Amino acid sequence: MSNINIINSYIGKPDKARFISALKRESVDRVPNFDVLIEDKHVEKILGRFAGNTASYNSSPSKGSLEEIDNANIQPMKGEDFVDLCEIIGQDVMLLHTNIWIPFKIIDKNGKLINLPAHSIKSRQDFKKTVIDSGTQISNLVKQIRGYKEVIRKRNSKIGIAVGPGILLQTLYEIVVGINDFMIMCYEERDLVEDMLDVEMEHCIKTTMAILDEGIDVFFPADDIAFKTGLFLPPGLMKEIWIPRMKKLIEPVKNKGIPIIFHSDGNLDEIVKDLIAIGIDCLHPLDPYSIDYKEYKKKYGNNLSFAGNIDIEFPLAKGTTEDVKKDVIEHLKIMMPGGGYILSSSHSIVNYIPFENFVVMLNTVHEYGLY
Repeated sequence: MSNINIINSYIGKPDKARFISALKRESVDRVPNFDVLIEDKHVEKILGRFAGNTASYNSSPSKGSLEEIDNANIQPMKGEDFVDLCEIIGQDVMLLHTNIWIPFKIIDKNGKLINLPAHSIKSRQDFKKTVIDSGTQISNLVKQIRGYKEVIRKRNSKIGIAVGPGILLQTLYEIVVGINDFMIMCYEERDLVEDMLDVEMEHCIKTTMAILDEGIDVFFPADDIAFKTGLFLPPGLMKEIWIPRMKKLIEPVKNKGIPIIFHSDGNLDEIVKDLIAIGIDCLHPLDPYSIDYKEYKKKYGNNLSFAGNIDIEFPLAKGTTEDVKKDVIEHLKIMMPGGGYILSSSHSIVNYIPFENFVVMLNTVHEYGLY
């Protein structure tokens, strides 16, 4: 690695088959690399042109209120740009996630359907005024999937597409209700919480069936359900109100034989066995402040694959290139045996990570992640 700003050539072109095999803990030629989001400054340095970030061309669907997200008129990264990026960095799968927030709407005084103001549901009466605009969101998502698939076809590429159904719990506590009021609501108005979850579930199942009809390669449900020391809600409550709904959501995906990556930040110790039981194939991103990746590999490596745990703070943001290389090699030594590892950051490749550290992460997994 003579130049720390150059992404070296690697063995094995991007191929969804490699990624899927890793998720199933089958043999692969090399450890796949993958990140849910690579921000715009890194993308521009890699491609030599502005192309937005890998979540969107002009914004980020994971940031802001529903109004802000809508007003940003978010479009996914252009298919040609995303394929170019994957070919340069060796990534096997493109994640399409412009649909992550469930589209709660209200009717304004002019009879127009508008986005729900942030944190505005505080009672059942508030909830009764809402609708979920499934049709518009699903139609847009289907068009985006078809656009990506057409680019892949034209390029004769083997890159895959990953899509999720929308976020259940997090949409409620982060966007719709507000986290403090939501936690209180789970105890004082549990029926209301479950009714809101059921309405969301209906939307997510519609989304799931639509994307299955289009044909996807990886299913990527995401829901931040935990923080550093444990679940946001007591395990018993999560197993009553969240696990059964998640199980119902992924059943048609399992029936199709499509692998499932579940994303949540935080400490998942109290619910890992439940995730295995309902059919999750892979955990992402193995929050390094909460999860001992060595212990998870030892305890759950026969039942789960893993993606992530390369800490975006140290070594990626605050370490040297040697720190990054050392950390990646240490992860590979532990996680490679028996298969089932996808190298990824613990969050995303944000702009404040030095570009040379991202490059070294990629070059190291391509050099030392060979089987």
